[in-house]
Amino acid sequence: MMDVAKLARVSPSTVSLYLRRPSAVSPSAGQEIDRAISTLGYVPNLVAGGLAAASSKVVSIIVPSIRNAFFAETVSALQSELAADGLQVLLGHSEYAEDQEEALVRTALSWAPAAIVLTGLSHSAGTRKLLQASGIPVVEMWELGGKPIDMAVGFSHPQVGATAARHLLSKGRRSLAFLGARMQEDHRAEKRASGFAEAARAGGVSACEVLNHPGAATVEAGSLLLNRALQQVSGLDGIACSNDLIALGALFECQRQGIAVPDEIAVMGFGDLSFSASCIPSLTTIRPSGELIGKEVARLILGSIHGERPEGASRIVDTGHVLIERKSS
Repeated sequence: MMDVAKLARVSPSTVSLYLRRPSAVSPSAGQEIDRAISTLGYVPNLVAGGLAAASSKVVSIIVPSIRNAFFAETVSALQSELAADGLQVLLGHSEYAEDQEEALVRTALSWAPAAIVLTGLSHSAGTRKLLQASGIPVVEMWELGGKPIDMAVGFSHPQVGATAARHLLSKGRRSLAFLGARMQEDHRAEKRASGFAEAARAGGVSACEVLNHPGAATVEAGSLLLNRALQQVSGLDGIACSNDLIALGALFECQRQGIAVPDEIAVMGFGDLSFSASCIPSLTTIRPSGELIGKEVARLILGSIHGERPEGASRIVDTGHVLIERKSS
């Protein structure tokens, strides 16, 4: 660091500040420091820095699955916001298993992270105990509705399900099904299904079935689930799916069987993935703001690190959801 400071013609404390918080250093000084680091091949020792500060410059983020496109937008926004403050991301995925999540939390804590981000509010007792005892900032994202460990950013999944049911009811659909996958582990999808069924019953539908595929939420699962729904629900005329991939599989299966969408069956998804606006017919879906969730999580983390840890109601941020109506309904 002394060598970098000498070559960049700044003080060692300026180099240290730049490595911790790049935005706190003037652009011209930052450029000189970058040039010196590149010339010297200097790599900061984050472990040593963490020992000196009793915490590292790493934020641990644990998501259910890195194969799930829903979380990519959130992690990307979160990483971008944290990097501007000199923080790096350590990403892990639990495959929807609470014991695996607990193991990842133990590993993350051994690195003295600046903060930990979890997905959802359902965790093992061991995970809660570890995090409550750690004293570090903890943000649970992508779900609201329970008591968070520390802070939470997200939305109500039962309300998402209710929005889907009410939309189908408003289109005159009265024989409904919710198609989901891995809901025995994906508690958020299960809550969307519960909210859908409750709102459907309140609307007086003639039939409403919740169907679960035990494997991953894929296009193939959507095809299988639609076939099951056709067999189990008499006069099926409306379906909501736990995500857009399942909805896409349902659309493909309708095309294979010559079922007109939306004339015979209206189809809804969740997530507003990149293909949803361009598939045929375009997919009605519900958009959660993944990017906004990432930015709000970063805001809470950075505030906590810089001595502005939120209190009371400000510890919980509701990012809401938006119905995107397209041709499939």
